[in-house]
Amino acid sequence: MDDQYVAGRNPVLEILKTGKEIEKLYILKGELHGSINKIIGIAKDRNIQIQEVDKKRLEQLSEGNIHQGVVALVGSYEYATIDDILKRAKDRNQPPFIVILDEIEDPHNLGAIIRTAECAGVHGVVITKRRSSLVNQTVYKSSAGAVEHMLIAKVNNLTNTIRELKDKGLWIYGADMDGENFHFNTSLEGAIALIIGNEGKGLSRLVKENCDVIVKIPMLGQISSLNASNAAAILIYEVVRQKYVQKK
Repeated sequence: MDDQYVAGRNPVLEILKTGKEIEKLYILKGELHGSINKIIGIAKDRNIQIQEVDKKRLEQLSEGNIHQGVVALVGSYEYATIDDILKRAKDRNQPPFIVILDEIEDPHNLGAIIRTAECAGVHGVVITKRRSSLVNQTVYKSSAGAVEHMLIAKVNNLTNTIRELKDKGLWIYGADMDGENFHFNTSLEGAIALIIGNEGKGLSRLVKENCDVIVKIPMLGQISSLNASNAAAILIYEVVRQKYVQKK
């Protein structure tokens, strides 16, 4: 992926914290307040080029995203590998906890899921190269900068990846309304991968067939499904609850 622009104070600040290369910082002309001064201070310490521009220019660079007076030009996003994710779990002395996204197409959903996963201590997120949102400016913004702290692997074939993870000892849990058991009645401890399906189609047939367990979230209203990022948050934090809370 080519160089891209990242808009918003929190996403830009998170990139600065990681030490990732920023080619140029675009700042809104005029009086500056709050965290923008912190961003400028860090940028100056790192000798990053800063250019003051008008509001119209920032809106062009941010492509419709809320920019809060700052846009950064950064290098292409570096995707991780499955081995990178498993190594992170090993380095933390924890059983692997991976979130797999089966053709999540909305970048807002992808960003929100990455944000939840990072907060919950997930070791990595897996996306597909085709028919999926990739990491872009909207994902950066929606994740509030969590993209810079989460390992994200981009794979060609999700079914093969699932089988690889099974061979490495992970249990695969898919989320689907046709699940055998509710998520809170299912053991989600140990080395696991949690799969969230496409916003409209849910889990694809081959992915569902390769899951060890299919779980469901109770639907008590007239609408039969949750937004993908909301469903992911519920399931991710059920894993957290089982690993940490219920043991106290």
